[in-house]
Amino acid sequence: MELAGGRKVPEAAKKIGVTEQTYCQGKQEYGGLRVDQAKRLKDLEKENARQKRLLAEAELDKAISREAASGNS
Repeated sequence: MELAGGRKVPEAAKKIGVTEQTYCQGKQEYGGLRVDQAKRLKDLEKENARQKRLLAEAELDKAISREAASGNS
């Protein structure tokens, strides 16, 4: 929205408190989304990462249990 108001990228980035590089990366990644959509996407990405960690931990626990069980035979 800042650029639509006639501001240049460095001015817009400074106004929202980020570097020009961060501003451009965010625009490239989320440029076609509304703010609420971008926030939802970030939340989903965060939840996905959490789920992947939980799955990895569960798989590790299963592997340890299998190894312990085979050692007892």
